[in-house]
Amino acid sequence: MESTIVFYLLSALSVISALFVVFSRSPIYSVLSLIVCFFTIAGHYIMLNAQFLAIIHIIVYAGAIMVLMLFTVMLLNLNKELGTHKFNLTKLMAVITGGLMFLVIIASVKSSSLANYQAPAYLNIGNAEDIGMKLFTDYLLPFEISSVLFVSAMISAVLLAKKEVK
Repeated sequence: MESTIVFYLLSALSVISALFVVFSRSPIYSVLSLIVCFFTIAGHYIMLNAQFLAIIHIIVYAGAIMVLMLFTVMLLNLNKELGTHKFNLTKLMAVITGGLMFLVIIASVKSSSLANYQAPAYLNIGNAEDIGMKLFTDYLLPFEISSVLFVSAMISAVLLAKKEVK
């Protein structure tokens, strides 16, 4: 009973902080809300008895990635009076891309059969050795592609916010 209450509390905090990320007017508050969301997701990992994943999640995302996001936000200098207005075509493309991403997520959730899934008892899900072996053998290419994706996203954000010289 206690674990159910903790699960629902963590889930509610995750959703509320994620909504703050999206609807906050200040980029700094968005980043701070995202850190809260990452901590609540780490709480979910702890509830799943994957302590190693929870610690790595906090170190990597709430530590390293969020520091990079804060530096990027500060580098962009998002002042309203000095900011340039984006074209309507850019906004339209952002809405279309977000909508397509939403459709992909809905389709993947709809086609998944995880509702009745039970992990076998003999698996060491939170074991660091098993995760490392899987990550650097079977999932090496997606791991490296995601790192390139993070770098390209930061470069894109800087280029989009760069002031045009007239």
